[in-house]
Amino acid sequence: MAPTVPLITDIAQLDPSQRYTYADYLSWKFTDVVELIRGRVLRRMAGPARAHQRCSMNFSRLVDTFLLGKTCQVFAAPFDVRLTTGGANGNQQIRTVVQPDLCVVCEPAKLDARGCLGAPDWIIEIVSPGTAIHDTRTKFDLYAENGVAEYWIVYPGEQSIAVFVLQAGEYQAVGEYYEPGLVPSHTLPELALQWADVFAGV
Repeated sequence: MAPTVPLITDIAQLDPSQRYTYADYLSWKFTDVVELIRGRVLRRMAGPARAHQRCSMNFSRLVDTFLLGKTCQVFAAPFDVRLTTGGANGNQQIRTVVQPDLCVVCEPAKLDARGCLGAPDWIIEIVSPGTAIHDTRTKFDLYAENGVAEYWIVYPGEQSIAVFVLQAGEYQAVGEYYEPGLVPSHTLPELALQWADVFAGV
């Protein structure tokens, strides 16, 4: 008789030294929002601050309005993005699942009932005090490695946006915006957001 697999109902039951897969992730029965980074479980910090939420809502509204009637779609966390660098896409092979604050997906084939399988075209992460290293180092490298073409890092406290575009497998800084004016998207060339609209109410 096969051994009984214990039901995971609390994140404390997970072994932080173990590597997990998306198949494991789907079996967990707790409410904590977690990410898998190369098989390691990363628990998201406490709920985002008001400034973070305001920025997220502003981005969602502005980008979604622009995309009405277009192929690309924008999604906000919680939204499973399963990153894979190739090979079989079965749940047992997927070891990285992230929850970007916002992402834009322009290939409908990447979307399924569970979220996005493969790299979104554009990811926006809004930095909170507890996520700065994660967003600017861990995810920076991870997104480049997996082919996310455009990455924005947003700092609500400083009201600034750093824009990076993937070139030859590495991110190149193409702009930093910290005062009123247009912030152009490279993924969506017809879209340029007003800095003031992004940080309205922050």
